[in-house]
Amino acid sequence: MKIMDWIRRRPVASYFLMVFLIAWGGSIFGVGAKFLDGVELELNDGLPIVVFMLGAPSLGGLAWTYICDGRQGLRDLFFRIKKWRVPGRWYATLLIFPVLILIVLIPLSLLVTPDLTPTFFSLGILMGLLAGFLEEIGWMGFAYPKMRMRLSVLRAGIYLGLIHALWHATADFLISYNSFGQNWLPYFTGFFVFLVALRIIIVWVYENTGSVLLTQLLHASSTGFLAILVPSTNASETWPIFYAVYAAGLWLVAAFIIIRNEKQLVNQPA
Repeated sequence: MKIMDWIRRRPVASYFLMVFLIAWGGSIFGVGAKFLDGVELELNDGLPIVVFMLGAPSLGGLAWTYICDGRQGLRDLFFRIKKWRVPGRWYATLLIFPVLILIVLIPLSLLVTPDLTPTFFSLGILMGLLAGFLEEIGWMGFAYPKMRMRLSVLRAGIYLGLIHALWHATADFLISYNSFGQNWLPYFTGFFVFLVALRIIIVWVYENTGSVLLTQLLHASSTGFLAILVPSTNASETWPIFYAVYAAGLWLVAAFIIIRNEKQLVNQPA
């Protein structure tokens, strides 16, 4: 009961502590030994990590919702997950990511390296759907509304984006470092910056629709099209270039949203 009481008093802090412990601990448990041996990890090595990474925010979001808000909280969460009746223009935001990815890839493939020629990796569809639909149960279904009670839309979005990016760090480091080497930090820096801009876009859409479903689709579109369109050949050299330009482009989109919607995004909660 003392643990439950602490969770109810500190819902956001306890939730993030839980997802970090499970995601980071599970990642280290899954591939830590191979990583220390300097072995380049294969696809099947990442499967245990995926279970911990996707299970923590999703199942944790459901559990924390029930602990903090009871059955009514779960009913509200499922209502927001099922909410699909929103104006069509908000579904158009799903095109931001594939369009911007192609705008970045095509010039880079012509001017910098043909290794960045757009590709089509069909498994990326599944990767996007899993990441988007499972992660956002926790990020936007539970954590963001709790953060929004004390913070403006913009501050909550930036903080959640930073936390989301940091949450990725251990798994990404373990999976990528042995193949990326010295290029890992530039790659992850661009990835880190891009995730904060992505979260600002997601919270802006959520504030205008109240639909967790749409945030799941946005996340799925972002992750999915990155996997579908961005080639993995020679990734250790090309991905840092791509993510630097892509992060800058996505921040231009986020900055446009902030400027156009300043009053809505910076107002503190009542």
